[in-house]
Amino acid sequence: MGGIARRVGLLGGTFDPPHLGHLWLAETAQEQLGLTEVVFLPVGEPPHKHGRSVTHASHRLHMLELTLQDTLFAINLLDAHRPPPHTTVTLLPLLKAMQPDAAFWWLIGADSLRDLPTWHEPQAIITQCRLGVLPRPGVEIDWEELETAVPGINAAVDWLSGPTLSLSSTVLRQWIRAGHSVERFVGTAVACYIQQHTLYTHG
Repeated sequence: MGGIARRVGLLGGTFDPPHLGHLWLAETAQEQLGLTEVVFLPVGEPPHKHGRSVTHASHRLHMLELTLQDTLFAINLLDAHRPPPHTTVTLLPLLKAMQPDAAFWWLIGADSLRDLPTWHEPQAIITQCRLGVLPRPGVEIDWEELETAVPGINAAVDWLSGPTLSLSSTVLRQWIRAGHSVERFVGTAVACYIQQHTLYTHG
């Protein structure tokens, strides 16, 4: 029995901490791409974070739950619980097996698109999903270089439009270590959780 495929947005990441920029990407993509749902996929051991300690997954998952508690977005813990290495190219087939009728969009910022050649098997990624990309302030894409590194990438991208944010988890961690409040960027519940558990105050 035929039907229109579900259109699913996938937003993977460390979420260390999750912030309003993540919500903005999810909301923008859902509206502009006509997504049936957006699923957040927190990673257990992120492959791109070598050289710095990552907050324990239990804290990151709890903060993500607080961030999404008043939204209709879902959390899938598949990537958090599976054995490493946690790469996008190996995660996508697992998600496809769970939703064989779904069409997937991997949701990223322009900085991640620029860095896509450094991902594991980027060519295989764009054969399994499209990319929903939100521009980031100050990020320029060298399309010739990117297309050479990942042939077909240009045709795989759906650009999102709207206000752009330079907000990042890295900047928020630095802001917290400097003694500042991040409540307006992460919401009251997450800000309280960070304070209660003294996260990001060292390192």
